[in-house]
Amino acid sequence: MAIYIRLSKEDMRGNNESESITNQRSIIEEHIARFDDGDIYNIIREYVDDGYSGTTDDRKGFQEMLHDIEAGLINCVIVKDLARSFRNYSDQGYYLDDWFPRHDVRFISLFHQALDTYKDRYNMRNIMIPIQGVLNENHCAETSAKVREVFDMKRSNGEYIGGFGPYGYIRNPENKHQLVVDPEAADVVKDIFQKYLGGMSKIGIVHYLNEHGVLCPSLYKKEKLRLKYCNPHVDLGMEEGKPILWSVVSINNILSNRVYCGDMVQGRQRVKSYKIHIQEYTPEDEWFIVENTHEAIIDRETFEKVQTLLNRNTRTKPGARKVYLFSGFLRCGDCGKGIVRSEMRGYVYYYCRTYKSQSKAACTKHSIRHDALEKAVLCAIQQQIYLAIEYEKTLDTIRQLPSTTSKTQRLEKLLTDKIKEVEQLKRYKREIYQDWKDGELDLDDYREMRIEYENRIAEWEKIIERIKKELESDSDERLHMEGRILSNFTKHQNITELTRELLVELVDKIIIYEGGKVEIIFQFADEFKKIKEIIDFELSESL
Repeated sequence: MAIYIRLSKEDMRGNNESESITNQRSIIEEHIARFDDGDIYNIIREYVDDGYSGTTDDRKGFQEMLHDIEAGLINCVIVKDLARSFRNYSDQGYYLDDWFPRHDVRFISLFHQALDTYKDRYNMRNIMIPIQGVLNENHCAETSAKVREVFDMKRSNGEYIGGFGPYGYIRNPENKHQLVVDPEAADVVKDIFQKYLGGMSKIGIVHYLNEHGVLCPSLYKKEKLRLKYCNPHVDLGMEEGKPILWSVVSINNILSNRVYCGDMVQGRQRVKSYKIHIQEYTPEDEWFIVENTHEAIIDRETFEKVQTLLNRNTRTKPGARKVYLFSGFLRCGDCGKGIVRSEMRGYVYYYCRTYKSQSKAACTKHSIRHDALEKAVLCAIQQQIYLAIEYEKTLDTIRQLPSTTSKTQRLEKLLTDKIKEVEQLKRYKREIYQDWKDGELDLDDYREMRIEYENRIAEWEKIIERIKKELESDSDERLHMEGRILSNFTKHQNITELTRELLVELVDKIIIYEGGKVEIIFQFADEFKKIKEIIDFELSESL
């Protein structure tokens, strides 16, 4: 005979003593002791699933019991009630009507529709048996919905509901729904971000951490924090004596996780249903995101820089530990494809990917040497920094000038002027179309002029949208916005060397044209245009 006992997570949460392991065991043993039918009952083994939902197949005790039945070790199973045994109504029918009879196993349930498949075979025809299965399944569904509702409420309040804190954090001993920094792991997280921002590849970071004996997150939780952390892959690896190491996946998860800048992001995955315990990804608009719920390990500026890098194509040679300086930044000025790196006779060159790898007829070489490109980009950045410094000085001067109109009034006038300019450009565009139809313009001239007008219209419309947003924003915020944008550049006024971190912070992309011409598209380019507009307008008003 086998005794099967299960305590669900819901029972544990509710401190349901009536369904505790100890109580179920006592009830079953008392009933066995009262059996007086001349048969001998030997309890071969007790199978226990402590803290497992009845709706999951992943119940170790239940699976072991089935294995021992198949091995011929057990011919009788006794449980407290049907709800302890089966996932759902269909499972109940399968095991009671098919699986247990095929293996000559007697099944005894003591409560909630008592059942003994050996002594009372006709009881299986009792309509209340399947009804009880339906009731049990319905109870599971209702319980699951209630639990999910509670969890969603906690998620929306920014309360952490995970069993273990993300690497770098632990659950607050005084409040398990709050995260506090784990200093030792937090230092590793900071190191990962800095190394990646400094140009080390993900695989390079993996090698560095493993070579320096830094425990990976799973092992750290198990061995350092002494948590009852379960990970099937880790547990199996440890059983087989395999090393448990850092991986690119774990590095990428850390680099992309907003939890490290103080935000709680939960609900990224969910089970398909209370019956099907398979995880599926949740659409991002259904995530529970609450900002500033706990102490940040990584400041937001650094985090955003890293996200910019993660979104770039930064492929390197297999196993390369260093990301090349310009990786992910270079684009061909003609075909728009990426630029590839090549080494030749001790020098590094860059070529159009289309020309190099696909077709020499589709694009030209666009060759440029690394040292020339590096010098050109550094010079362009220095010039942009100088421009930012000059803008900042001019804005300081403007702020000290007596003003006859308010900032809002000036912005409103600027908005009106720009709208008029757009309408004028649209009128010009209509007029050149009529000139072409009348034969006063040839087709090539018309197309060129139309594209020029369309580009200018699009540019002015962007400026109009920015002015509208600024008018809607807080006045104090507007006062300091320009300075914050400029400070991204002015703080680097003494640079003499080009670094990858500097590129990430200041440069959007670098366009290479045939003949060695280089165009640098800076971060905050639209904001710089707006600042220039404001400066021009303010100076004209002061004259």
